[in-house]
Order: sequence, then C-alpha cells, then structure tokens
Amino acid sequence: MNDPATTDWNALADDDFRQRVRSFLEANYPNELRYPSRRLFWHEIGFWYRRMSEIGWIAPNWPREHGGMGLDPGKLLIFYEEHERWGVSRFADMGILMVGPLLIRHGTPEQQKQWLPKIIACEHLWCQGYSEPNAGSDLAGLRTEAVLDGDEYVLNGQKIWTTLATDATHIFVLARTDKQAKKQAGISFLLADMKQPGIRVRPIKDVAGHSELCEVFLENVRVPVANLVGGANEGWGIAKALLGFERIFLGSPKYPNYALGVLSRVAEARGLHADPAFALAFAKLRMQVEDHTACYERFIEIVKRGDPIPPDISMLKVISTESFQAIADQVIRAAGPLAQLRGTVQVGDAEIDVLGPFFRALPSTIYGGTNEIQRNVLAREILRLPS
Repeated sequence: MNDPATTDWNALADDDFRQRVRSFLEANYPNELRYPSRRLFWHEIGFWYRRMSEIGWIAPNWPREHGGMGLDPGKLLIFYEEHERWGVSRFADMGILMVGPLLIRHGTPEQQKQWLPKIIACEHLWCQGYSEPNAGSDLAGLRTEAVLDGDEYVLNGQKIWTTLATDATHIFVLARTDKQAKKQAGISFLLADMKQPGIRVRPIKDVAGHSELCEVFLENVRVPVANLVGGANEGWGIAKALLGFERIFLGSPKYPNYALGVLSRVAEARGLHADPAFALAFAKLRMQVEDHTACYERFIEIVKRGDPIPPDISMLKVISTESFQAIADQVIRAAGPLAQLRGTVQVGDAEIDVLGPFFRALPSTIYGGTNEIQRNVLAREILRLPS
C-alpha cells in the first residue's frame, strides 16, 4: 500500500489507479459482506471504515490538507465504481460525503478544526435531518423551527426517514429560522450532538423487518450559534450544494446490476436459462441495464471534464430505479413459491435472498427526490413544458 501522504493519486493513469483500488478491495473486504441486502449497522461494518481511516482512504473526496485523498472527479468516480463493483456496503457516510465537504467549502476555520478530524477518525458518525412528515419531496415546506435565544438556537420539530440515526453521534438539520420569508429563503443549516437533551430517535421497521430508517424528534434542543454553517437563512443554498455527486450515485447501475446477478443465480438454480420465454425476458432486462450504463457513462465524462452537471441528470435516477424494480419483479416470478419466504432461502443448490432486491427496489423511486419530481425537472428544464 502506498503512503497516502506522499502518493499523488491523480498522477496515476486511470487504469493503474483502478487496479490498485480493485486489488485492495478484493484482498481485504470480507466476501460475506459483499452486496448486503440492507444497510449494515456500525457494529457490523465499523471495522472496515476504521481500516480505511488507518490507510488514509476514508475521505477520497476531501482535499489532502484536510486528511483526504484529494481525488479529482474522474478518480473519485473510479474509486466509488470499484466499491460498487465489489459490493462494498455503505454505512451512513453522511460525514464523509456531505458534512465534511460542506465545512471545507462553507465552514469557518474554527468549525473545520472542531469537526473534520473527528469525522476522519470515525469518532463522529453523522445522519441527515432533512425530510419531515409532509415535507419529503417538497423539502422547502419543512416546519422544524430554530429560534434564536442568546447565543443558542432552540430546535423544535420532527425529522423522518433518517438513515441509521440509531448509530449516529451527530445530526445536521435544516430548520426554519425566518417564518416570514419565502419557503426557501428562511431556512438555516445547523449541526447538533445527538446526545443533546431533547433528541429522541425511534426506529421504523420496514416491510423487510429491518430498522435502518428512523424518526427523530427535536424538543427544545439547544444548539450553539457556533454550529450554524453559513449565514442565518442561507441553509437552502447549502443544502442544494450537498446534492452534487448524490445525483450521480443514485443513478449508478449498481443496484440494477446487483439485481440482475440475483436473477441470474435464481435462473441457474432453477434451470430457467434454457426456457425461451425467460431467456427473452432476461435479455431485455440486460439490454435495459446496458443502455442505462451507457447513459451513466455519458454523465461521468461530464464530471471528469469538470463541467456543470446538467438538469437531465434526473433521467439517470428514473432509469436506474425503474430498471431495478423491473428486475426485482422478475426475480420474484423466477423464484416461484420461494418468493414468499423472507431472508436467505434454498434455491436448488444455492442459498439466495430472493426478496432482497424487491425490498430494496420498493423505496428506490422515492428517496433522493421521487421519480415524479425528477420527471417534473425534465419536463420543465429540458422539454420546456409549462408548469
């Protein structure tokens, strides 16, 4: 392993860099944790993040002066593509992907000194306080309030669909600080300790029996003014800045390819590949994923050039999630009666989580901006249709 403090990763040829990342993951990431059917909790995956921190790979998107790898956009996409290819589980890495870059760009030197080293060291685990009941896709309609009281803000409200909040030590919160302003204009961005009095977390059990999503209740939570990122009432612009690469990640072919792999394993175990009807359905789905991959790679080239990401990026999320759902449905049809069983089941000589793709595909068209919202963006920004 090269010393990350002295290696100029961006100077490597893309193929060389890709091979180094691939070789490390294949040699070190546990095979039994590849392509998990749910988000893993910290006690299950924390060892891996601490290992990545030890070798200096925990923050590939951060500048070197803040402890990151300093990867340019092209190398960063390669880094994450290799993680997706090998099925490396994502923890709730909001600190690395969101809070850190935000503080590097908008935080004060004091905030950077206070928060960044603890994110790198895996001492602080962050969750996202954005969505609320009746303010999911319409995030600007949030009702959580932050009222200034001396040198503190007093937070009251509720957040929902907060991923792995039970493991988080801290939360970043969008809250309304000016009720008289227009919806987007009166919102601020605050950082809070989850151990603060008044914060209560309630896990939400989903249809698969997992509890990775949570509700977070905020009752008279006192947050120092020093934890305000950017200026008061400037949180909307900051929140949008956090979503840059997320649009690429949500539209990646990772999950459609994962589901296609499960479908192939089920078909092989049940001898379906020889069936003409199934072979035709499988070929159509595979072609759909190939088309999606080609579309995805077009946007990757835009990112590599450093050009602004155009609004038609919304099509990636629509294509990815709807392909994922179509393949997951085909897995259920291919599995027959076994699709009634939750968890790993015996399919021929193989053990397969048949319902895993289905349970992951169900919410995929909703999170990160519903597909209806994405289509509205395409209609308005690309097709120039009237509102």
